[in-house]
Amino acid sequence: MDIRKISIGADYKSGAMHYIVGQEVLGGTYVIHLIQQDQGQESYKIWIEKNKELLLWKEFKMTLPISLEYNINF
Repeated sequence: MDIRKISIGADYKSGAMHYIVGQEVLGGTYVIHLIQQDQGQESYKIWIEKNKELLLWKEFKMTLPISLEYNINF
């Protein structure tokens, strides 16, 4: 399943950081390309893109409070 959104933090509504595929980041210079679960590292990784170049931007360990939303394709 494709992860569409990841929220990091215990208080989903007011204290969590939210990252969504397609969201502009770093002043609009990059776009979130992929949110990926890494079982080996026990983490979630956020990849960003600019001019077809992919960069690993953030990595969150699974020990943090995390909420995921998945793409649902009908």
